[in-house]
Amino acid sequence: MGARTVAGADGRTWSVRRNIEWRTPATGDEFEHDVDGGRGAVFLILSALVLFWVALVGVLYVPSLAHIPWYLWLVALGIAAFFPVRWVLRRPWTLVAETSGGYDLPAEHWTGMVRGRGRAQEEMRVVVRSLRTRATPGHADSPLHPVN
Repeated sequence: MGARTVAGADGRTWSVRRNIEWRTPATGDEFEHDVDGGRGAVFLILSALVLFWVALVGVLYVPSLAHIPWYLWLVALGIAAFFPVRWVLRRPWTLVAETSGGYDLPAEHWTGMVRGRGRAQEEMRVVVRSLRTRATPGHADSPLHPVN
C-alpha cells in the first residue's frame, strides 16, 4: 500500500513498504495448529445469530404508526458496524525493508508484522528514520527481522 525509497546513512538505497494482509499468515510457531473455540464460541455465535433474527423480525413487524427516533437508528447502525470496522482496522500489516546492496555492502531483506493501520504507519516512520540515521531498519524492540 505505502512504499518509500530511502537513502541510508551508509549510502545504500532502501525500499520500505507496507502491505495489508487479509489473511493472517501462518508463522513457524502457529503452523498447522488447529484452533478450536470450544462450546463457548459456539454458544456465543448462535446466541448472536438468534439475537440478530429477533431484532430483524422486530424491526420488520413494527407497526407503521410507531415512530422510531433517528438516534436509535444511529445507535443500531453503530452497534452493527462496530465489529466489521474493528476487523478491518486491526488487520495485520507486513512491513518490508530491502536493499540491493552497494559498493562493498551486502544486499539485505528485513520483514516484520504489526497489527493495525496506525501502528504500521508509525513503525514505517521509525524504520525510515532508523535507516537515515543508523543505516539499519531494525532496533531493539523492532518487529522487523533479517531474512536470509
